[in-house]
Amino acid sequence: MTDAAAQSSTQVAAQAEDDGFYHESALNAAWTGSRLAIGGLTFLFGCFVFAYFYLRSLNSSRRWHGSGYVHPSVWIGTTIMLLAVISAGVQYFGLERIKAGHKAIWQVDAVIAMALGLAAVGLQVYQLADLPFPPGSSGYSSVFAGFYPVFLTIQLAALLWLEILLARSRFIPAMSFVEQPPTVPGTFTVQRFQASLSAFSTVWNYLALVAVLFWLLFYAL
Repeated sequence: MTDAAAQSSTQVAAQAEDDGFYHESALNAAWTGSRLAIGGLTFLFGCFVFAYFYLRSLNSSRRWHGSGYVHPSVWIGTTIMLLAVISAGVQYFGLERIKAGHKAIWQVDAVIAMALGLAAVGLQVYQLADLPFPPGSSGYSSVFAGFYPVFLTIQLAALLWLEILLARSRFIPAMSFVEQPPTVPGTFTVQRFQASLSAFSTVWNYLALVAVLFWLLFYAL
């Protein structure tokens, strides 16, 4: 009987050690994955930045703008950029609130941030459907028509991530963000959610900065 109890205790300890290892791996994966995603996206968007300045400086046969060039709507481009920036700001404010245990406030802010992000995506779709120039008519139009479909697709993927976080948050008590839950699985659930939420906020803030950068390139310069 004693040997069986000792063996059972050893198995429980080993299982707890394994669970702790996988939990730490999940937390590190959220942090590392978000930074690797930002690095990969920087290379992706960097291609468009390079193409922009290369074609603009080269301007072969004055084809950077081309003949009959009409500038895209400044107010639509500015609204898209502002929606992305405001959405990131609202989400960041909500992140600070949930750290203090105000889950309901974060949920409201997350829904607002999602609505703003979807509005930005919708405006980009409208803009691409009503371009004042053929997509391949000039260097500017080629970079413009290449960047926005990629950008809005990545924004949609990030918004889906936020939707998943909202769904997960329904099963976590607000007090768990202030006081450690009484069970180990509960603690692991809260910590993994917090790590994923912080990773999302980092990526979403990065996409807002990308929106500002390309607004400067396409509309301000």
